[in-house]
Amino acid sequence: MASEDPDTIRREFGEAVNMTAGELEKWLETDESRSVGQKDGDGESTGHASGRRIVELLRTKKADLDDDDLAHMRKVHGYVARHLAQRPSEEDVETSRWRYSLMNWGHDPLKKG
Repeated sequence: MASEDPDTIRREFGEAVNMTAGELEKWLETDESRSVGQKDGDGESTGHASGRRIVELLRTKKADLDDDDLAHMRKVHGYVARHLAQRPSEEDVETSRWRYSLMNWGHDPLKKG
């Protein structure tokens, strides 16, 4: 079970999200970003909507994060952890739907450092 401690949630979110707000925002503008994920009623995928929320979270001061924000941060960490475990072995990761989905959630598996 994930910790409810806000410091732990923020740390785990920080480990999961390795893209900056600017990088993520730029990525979300691409066709590749829009091409992956489960779409809801308005045609935007869950991951794409999550990416927009992550950009907001990255720009929010620690003191201004509320319970909803922390819940989403926990969700992001869980998604990234699960998705990383499903890394495809055969296909070219750089242009894979797997990577594109992760990037919508703020994590680029090819990013170093």
